[in-house]
This record gives sequence, structure tokens and C-alpha cells, in this order.
Amino acid sequence: MSAPTIGFIGAGNMATSLIGGMLQQNFKASRIMASDHSVEQRDKLARQFGIRTSADNTELARECDVLVLAVKPQGMQAVCRALPSERKDGQLVISIAAGISCQSLGQWLGEGTALVRCMPNTPSLRRQGVSGLFATEQVNEGQKQLAESILNAVGISLWLSEEAQIDAVTAVSGSGPAYFFYLIEAMTAAGEQLGLPRETAERLTLFTALGAADMAVHSDVDAAELRRRVSSPGGTTEQAINSFARDGFPEIIARGMQAAASRGAELSRELA
Repeated sequence: MSAPTIGFIGAGNMATSLIGGMLQQNFKASRIMASDHSVEQRDKLARQFGIRTSADNTELARECDVLVLAVKPQGMQAVCRALPSERKDGQLVISIAAGISCQSLGQWLGEGTALVRCMPNTPSLRRQGVSGLFATEQVNEGQKQLAESILNAVGISLWLSEEAQIDAVTAVSGSGPAYFFYLIEAMTAAGEQLGLPRETAERLTLFTALGAADMAVHSDVDAAELRRRVSSPGGTTEQAINSFARDGFPEIIARGMQAAASRGAELSRELA
């Protein structure tokens, strides 16, 4: 597809981040559109990015090669059903709404619609995100590459072979930032209890988290091996790791992530 026109229905934080990232990746502002019910938000995007905005979702549906649905899950059915059935030929629809299945989207948009469902995460707002993508059988290879390039504008993306894996992605990376924030909270509080000023404990924790993540991303060994290399026999780190293990740390994480995945599946049923 040469110079596709890409339209965003919904112009909130995630859409704004995607548009900004796309422009940095050499997408043309003249080929990007956005619609939103808020006049203030439309004006903000037009000023910030020089893109065309509209209050009419129908205009985007008829003009754009790609529609990115960036509305809240609770409003998705109404938005989809209000779109015209005569949309642009060969149009690709990308949904970034949590909990909305491709089956539901197909029912609301029309059977045969080429759909990509994705689960980005909040670090996408810092262009450090990761997204899981699933494509229906109607999506061709060129459309898959285009969807990937859009999501890669705010991080990296990984293709899934089954839509059910979206719930696992939700548990790992969609909800995952909150797990790390929770750990940062706990480590900061523990540092205070050990006698450090709160600001010192917080900065030590934050930059340790940042450095550890960078090491893990760029290492040629897995996280378990990196942990072993830091845990000298009889040393301080080993004592902490042994304490975590006795308290069931891996099981706590597994149970929490299972709860997140189960809730993701439940939301899909509720929003269908």
C-alpha cells in the first residue's frame, strides 16, 4: 500500500502518542486524520501535528485506508455501529481497545472486515511500549506490515498466533507496568525503613530498576542467569532472594497474572 491515509477515531493519550511517533518515523501529516467529540482535543492535535481533524467519524471511514479505533471499550459498539457500511475498499481496522474481541468487532463493522486487534501498554506514551498484535484471516501481508509500523512508532510489537493469547499479553505487558510500579513502591518503603531518606530510597530504586531493565534487554543471557551472576554464594543478594523464595514470590506473581488474564477474558464476554 503506497502512502496510505490513516485515520484515528478517538484522539486521547494513546492516539496522540501514536501520531507523534508516526510523524517521527516519516509518516506524512497530510496522510493522517483524527476525529474526536472534543473540539479542544481536535484543535490541540491540529496545532501540535498539523494533521486534519474532524468531528465526523463517517468522513474518516470513507476516506482512510486504515482506521485506528482508539475509543474506550464501553463506547466501541456504538462507535462501530454508527460507521457507514460503505467504507473505503480494502480498509484495515486496528483496535487498541482492551477486551473487545475480533468477533464482536466483525459483528459491529461487518463480516469480512480486515481486523488487527492489539494490546499496547502505557510506556507507549513514552515511546517505550510493547504491543501484542493479532490479525484476522482477512488481513493481508502488506496490511500486517503497515499495522506493525504504526505500533512500532511507540515501541515494539509482537505478533500472536491466536487471539486468546491477547489475555496473556494483557497479564504480562498490558498490566505489567503496574507490577513494576508496585515493586518500586515496596522497595522505596523498605529503603525508608532501613534508614534512608525517602527521596534517596526512591531514586536508588528507580535508577536500579532502569539499569537492571537495560542490562536485561541488551544481555545475551536470560534474567535467571543475570540474577545468578549478581547473587554471590553467602552474600547479601542471595539472602534476599532466598527470603523472597521462602515467601512464595514466584507463586504470588503467577497468581496475580492469572487473575489479570482471567479478568481480561471476562471483560471480553461482558463487552460482546
